[in-house]
Amino acid sequence: MPVPVPRQRAIPAVEGGQAQDAHSTTDMHDQQDRQDERPTTDRPAANDTQSAEYDQETSADEAAHAPAPAERDATGLTILVIEDDPAGSLSIPEVPDAAGKPIRVRTARNLTEAERLLTDDVSCILLDLALPGAKPDRSEPEHQDELRTLRHLLRLAPRRAVLALTTSGDAERGAEAVRVGAQDYLFREELDSRLLGRAIRYAVERKRADVAQQGLTESRLRAQENARLERGLLPKPLLDGSTLRFASRYRPGRSRALLGGDFYDTVRTPDGTVHAMIGDVCGHGPDEAALGVELRIAWRALTFAGLCGDELLSTLQQVLEHERSDDEIFATLCTVDIAPDGRRAGLCLAGHPAPLIATPGRPAVLLPYENNGPALGLLPKARWPRMQVELGPEWSLMLYTDGLIEGRIGEGRKRLGQEGMVEMIRRQRAQGLTGEGLLEAAMNEVRDLNGGDLTDDVAVLLLDR
Repeated sequence: MPVPVPRQRAIPAVEGGQAQDAHSTTDMHDQQDRQDERPTTDRPAANDTQSAEYDQETSADEAAHAPAPAERDATGLTILVIEDDPAGSLSIPEVPDAAGKPIRVRTARNLTEAERLLTDDVSCILLDLALPGAKPDRSEPEHQDELRTLRHLLRLAPRRAVLALTTSGDAERGAEAVRVGAQDYLFREELDSRLLGRAIRYAVERKRADVAQQGLTESRLRAQENARLERGLLPKPLLDGSTLRFASRYRPGRSRALLGGDFYDTVRTPDGTVHAMIGDVCGHGPDEAALGVELRIAWRALTFAGLCGDELLSTLQQVLEHERSDDEIFATLCTVDIAPDGRRAGLCLAGHPAPLIATPGRPAVLLPYENNGPALGLLPKARWPRMQVELGPEWSLMLYTDGLIEGRIGEGRKRLGQEGMVEMIRRQRAQGLTGEGLLEAAMNEVRDLNGGDLTDDVAVLLLDR
């Protein structure tokens, strides 16, 4: 929830956290008049009744609700001065921002008051290094105690620019403050409007650049971690001992993603049977991709457990029903189990396009799909018949998802379709393309026909004998 921004108004120094001297009460009206003439001084009262509206800001709140630089520039800059000087020897001159608007100033005598005054419109903080330290942090070495207040402030306001104030005889302490995290340091006795204005603007812009660079770095690291995770979730076929050749291509529809809702796998069981599967979860988001991985892993486990055909698909449907986030989510599936001799196979279709088979001397054709069962997740008591298919001594079997056939042809609404895909594969095989080269050429041609990247996930696998 965003922290309320208090109404800016001119307030006497006694309300801004400064100690009241003997003449402050009698001069209250004169001070108010001067404040009205000096818009640079803009200090919410420490005892103002609106102070209860200030919520304590945390780092997470700042990251989530900090206004954009353009929003702050539209209303001018606000700075917060933190210094414990009852005599008021620290004089902050009137400072205009880059647009000529006066920079508003708030004051706090300690970090407790500063925490209350750190609203979203504060762009820069001036911290007096002579301010008494915060509570000790046991994790910090003893020699760093003199900058404990600065360290605490940086943790309290990680997205604000910080200028350290010190004396000309303590330049080393100012340099150390910059090494700790401040944007710059200034000498108290050399403050003037020109120097202070330039230092504030420089600190604010440098902090914005640092925050932007940090955000880019974090985004890059997250992208790398996600890529490693998604790459690790892609299938690794288990075909040890099989004479079949395997090739695959996978392109998710999500921008810059490695994993989509399409999934596939191929394994060889101890009896010599090669099992292949390809499927498609409806949708294109990360939830669909995660569900696809779950179904693929479940299929592999069930296959090694000896399940096949209707029994396997019925169990997979139970997995989908328990894991899906919405009752309307479904998945299509195609499973093929190839006999050890490689001449015949069992085929099950759950709302999925039929595979394509090509043999020497014959054009590529689709396998029968008359007994196609419903997609998983649509009918609670559905059945999926297993069809016996003769493959022959030499063949190429291609399994694919609908992303390969639903791409458009040119600028119209016509789609490639299964017939167009079959003609494309026939032509490419006639050109001598096989294996990885055939799949790569098919994916590229489908993309070119669509006039660019496909919006749907695409998965294709090829088994050759």
